[in-house]
Amino acid sequence: MAMRSPLPVRDGVGATRLHVPLHGPWPTIADYMAERFFHLDRDTLLERFDRGEIVGREGAPLTRETALGAAEFIWYYRKPPPEIPIPFSEEILYQDDDLVVIDKPHFVPTTPGGRYLQNSALVRLRRRLDNPDLAPIHRLDRATAGLLMFSARPQTRGAYQLLFENRQVEKVYEAVSARPAGWDDAGAALAGQSFPVVYRNHIVKLRGEVCVQVDTDREPNAETLIELLAIDERVVHTLLHPHTGKMHQLRVHLAAIGLGILNDSFYPELLPETPDDFGRPLQLLARELRFVDPLSGEERVFTTGLTLQDAPTRS
Repeated sequence: MAMRSPLPVRDGVGATRLHVPLHGPWPTIADYMAERFFHLDRDTLLERFDRGEIVGREGAPLTRETALGAAEFIWYYRKPPPEIPIPFSEEILYQDDDLVVIDKPHFVPTTPGGRYLQNSALVRLRRRLDNPDLAPIHRLDRATAGLLMFSARPQTRGAYQLLFENRQVEKVYEAVSARPAGWDDAGAALAGQSFPVVYRNHIVKLRGEVCVQVDTDREPNAETLIELLAIDERVVHTLLHPHTGKMHQLRVHLAAIGLGILNDSFYPELLPETPDDFGRPLQLLARELRFVDPLSGEERVFTTGLTLQDAPTRS
């Protein structure tokens, strides 16, 4: 069971939890934090203790004199730097006592992380719906747009999370790629391979790396069915059915067959980081979610209202 925070959600954001060693060369918890967060001003950190902003597991404020070992976990509200606004808004497609389904725009992260806090879909929705219990049931990459599902209350969250863990949710995506030089119009094939294509490989996420790696010596752990939707003189429009849910799976698989997604700065080549260009979103969209509701037993089907700007005009 997850450890519950003694501090409430504030402005849509939960408190940060920090594990503190019970033994070590630091006389106090404040000394440990000052060394760990050496880039912060020590006096400013100590003033947070004086104001009672750093608490232990029961919610009791710690002081700058609290000895190391007095608390193994502490909580506090993170003070992030100013954020660059993301000029796109999520649309709520469905809402009941247990579920909230939205269309997430490109560039908006699912949850807070890095330089994005208030601009995450989770924090935006918590504030919009005044529901601090809201939590994502699955996730989309920041660069990917489309359907995203949230749990509205803890009592039923586990039932919906199990659907994803047990691969009982049918997910459909669509993508737009640049038309490759090797495309065969007559046979609707790429490099002699006709559609639909089932692509498999073994994807590994290494700590500290932004891109995943492919291990050609191991049995596949990622599989995608790739269907052709449309093609014109510029692009190829595909429909994607992931049978697994590895990180960046769809981006890796399309790049592997020569159909790297338009505006993808990770695959097939990692490009230097640049500021977001809101006019050139990644052409990947979570299009459909289909599952049997674990509470009612009814079939649920959700379909995005978004489209990909570079998709062919005919389909």
